[in-house]
Amino acid sequence: MTQSTPRPGRTIACPTCDALTALSSGEDAKAARCTACGGQLFTGRPMALTAARFDAHTGQSDVPLVIDFWADWCGPCKTMAPVFEALAAEFEPHIRFAKVDTDAERELASYFRISSIPTLSFIHDHREVARVAGAMFAGDLRRWLYDALSQTQEKEKAAPDAEQRTS
Repeated sequence: MTQSTPRPGRTIACPTCDALTALSSGEDAKAARCTACGGQLFTGRPMALTAARFDAHTGQSDVPLVIDFWADWCGPCKTMAPVFEALAAEFEPHIRFAKVDTDAERELASYFRISSIPTLSFIHDHREVARVAGAMFAGDLRRWLYDALSQTQEKEKAAPDAEQRTS
C-alpha cells in the first residue's frame, strides 16, 4: 500500500468519537484529523468496535472495515492479535481495522452469526464482502485482505458503468 490519500470526497469515521470527516482531494489521510475531536483519523492500530459504533464505521464511512471477532479466553485469537495489529499499520488508510470482543458484544456477534473465533469479516458499504474463520499467519491474512480489497475496488469501478447503462 503506497498511496496514502483516498480518492477525493471520501468520508472517514473517527476511530475515537465516530464523527464523520470529509477529506479533500490531495489531503494526506494518514495525517488527517477529526473535525469534531481533533484526534487522528488513522492510528495504525485496530479500534474497539461496539454495536453502538457499528453504523458509523460500516454504513457512513467510505473506508472498508475488517473486523476481528475474538474473545480473551481464545488461544488462537491471542496468537493472531499481533499479526492483526501489524497489518493495521500496514494497510491504513485503505482499510480500517477493528476488534469485536464477542463476550462483551454478543448482539454484534449474533448479527454476524459468529459461530467460531477468531473470525474476520471484511465490510464495505455496510455489506460483508468476505469472511474467514481461524487464526492466520501474516502472509495468508495479507493475501486475504488484498483479495477482499480488490473485490471492493472492482465493484466501485463497475458501478459508474452500470449507472450509465440504466440512464
